[in-house]
Amino acid sequence: MKLSLLSVFVPTFFMVSLTPGMCMTLAMILGMTQGVKRTLWMMLGELAGVALVAVAAGAGVAALMLRQPELFALFKWVGGAYLAYLGVMMWRSRGRMAIPLESVELPRATRTQLAMQGFVTAVANPKGWAFFVALLPPFLDASLALGPQLAALVAVILLIEFICLLLYAGGGRTARKLLGESDNVRLLNRIAGSMMVGVGIWLALG
Repeated sequence: MKLSLLSVFVPTFFMVSLTPGMCMTLAMILGMTQGVKRTLWMMLGELAGVALVAVAAGAGVAALMLRQPELFALFKWVGGAYLAYLGVMMWRSRGRMAIPLESVELPRATRTQLAMQGFVTAVANPKGWAFFVALLPPFLDASLALGPQLAALVAVILLIEFICLLLYAGGGRTARKLLGESDNVRLLNRIAGSMMVGVGIWLALG
């Protein structure tokens, strides 16, 4: 790829990726409740979903999907309802995503659950598909092979996305530390749960 194109693409995507969205909010929530290390599993799933969407968009599949929004409806509503359910459980300091209270022993969310949560959130977001349809084509040179260009762009996208996810998860960890010093675990669960419900509604109605 031409360096002139990359010099425009990198700051453009970084600013877009850094903007608060469903995946970044999810990273912050899990950074609060699960810690940055365990949130890496959610990031793995989210990055796999982003890669799938980006490749599909570059290949033109997303254009077809966006003409038939009913294909998204069931997936995003189920995904949104699931996230909202998790949020309610967190608000009540119950479930695997919540921070256990001192008197309650709760099983932690599994790596697979965290990864699937990130994957579903990334793939079920119609705005993500629309964004890649609009963003990728201008940076693809029709005179060159599509595969290597798309691979290079997706690699850059995933690196930038990962950096931004780490920043948001780190912010969640900081919030947990500040509230944890006051032994306000229940309050932290309610803040994280309310945000999770918001992400679920955002996903369902987006």
